[in-house]
Amino acid sequence: MLFPKGFPDLCGFRHSDGRFFCLEIKNEKGRLRDDQKLFAKFVGQFPVLYGLARSVEDALKIVGEDEKD
Repeated sequence: MLFPKGFPDLCGFRHSDGRFFCLEIKNEKGRLRDDQKLFAKFVGQFPVLYGLARSVEDALKIVGEDEKD
């Protein structure tokens, strides 16, 4: 399956409520490309958990795994 340019590195859904999430993974110096910024702007219109993660801790904060039902 081919995804459009700028599509995030990881996607899934949160089991607790079924919310879709997208994570862009970068190292400490990595920056979003223009197409990734465009995707972030687009997905911001929807109830999607989206963010830039530079660590496992960042990813868990974005996805909200520390939240309990």
